[in-house]
Amino acid sequence: MTHQEPGRSGARAEDRTITPRDGSGSMLPERATDDTDQGWGEPTGGNDAWLLEQRPPHWD
Repeated sequence: MTHQEPGRSGARAEDRTITPRDGSGSMLPERATDDTDQGWGEPTGGNDAWLLEQRPPHWD
């Protein structure tokens, strides 16, 4: 005889399927909030164009 906690169906954790509420298919966000410009206190938009213009000639 096995003991089963109330409210448990007996299914193993590996057998359960978990779906996020928003239906995106991913449980984790694409990026952490600390990994964004706003998380670092930077203005949004970035400076990628400026960085590409500043490349040294030997990088081409």
